[in-house]
Amino acid sequence: MGIRKKWAMSGMVALLVLAMAGCSSGNDAKGGSADGKSLKIATDASYAPMEYMDTDTIKGFDIDFIKAVMAEAGIDYTVTNTGWDTMLTSVKQGTEYQAGVSSVSITDERKETYDYSIPYFESTNMIMVKEGSDIKSALDLKGKKVAVQAATTADELMSGIMGVDNGKLKRFDSNAVALMELNGGGADAVVADIAIVNEYIKNNPKEKLTGIIDKENFGSEYYGILYPKGSEWKAKLDPAIKKVIENGKYAEIYKEWFGEEPDTAALMNAK
Repeated sequence: MGIRKKWAMSGMVALLVLAMAGCSSGNDAKGGSADGKSLKIATDASYAPMEYMDTDTIKGFDIDFIKAVMAEAGIDYTVTNTGWDTMLTSVKQGTEYQAGVSSVSITDERKETYDYSIPYFESTNMIMVKEGSDIKSALDLKGKKVAVQAATTADELMSGIMGVDNGKLKRFDSNAVALMELNGGGADAVVADIAIVNEYIKNNPKEKLTGIIDKENFGSEYYGILYPKGSEWKAKLDPAIKKVIENGKYAEIYKEWFGEEPDTAALMNAK
């Protein structure tokens, strides 16, 4: 994926900023809500270029996407950087935050606890290693030290390959810290979403990193907006998401961030 550089920060300074939990910022929609209700959305703004902190402002593909959806639906909203674990817990409870937008993959396991919007983004996990590494596929990671963000699909995939209790599978609170673990020599590889890996490699050429796609072991996955079980917001926002994809606004935002056309046909057919 040819990701055009949009991250205003780079290198280790950026990662340290992105890794800070509790650094909150709101993005307010323009216009009034059709029914007077406002949606409070949580995110983990450490997933550049999907969502990240630029000084005290949350930016990224997901942020521009949700802005378009809320404008289409006519709903007021705020987005707050809460960190990953807090987002999952608070959205499950549905009191302080009623939705999560943070590159959240739709999985059968999560569907037992949450409701999801229709899919809005196709992704896959990717392996990142230092140039010259003997790692060529996901199966080569057996016996290696692998860094992942805890409670993500990367964690789930690598738990299946390496074993859930494998001490060499190193789980961190954020991808930012996992990436630093590789740079510091504490890991042989990082597994994370392709957009995050590609952006990091692009912004850190001096680190001599390379990304590995393994379609056999890492299939496509889709992101959705996360809601509490039984949420009323799914019915309100799914039509707006569909309209944004169909009317070309989605492709406009996608090309702005990634420099290429999205496969909207595959997206609309995803379950």
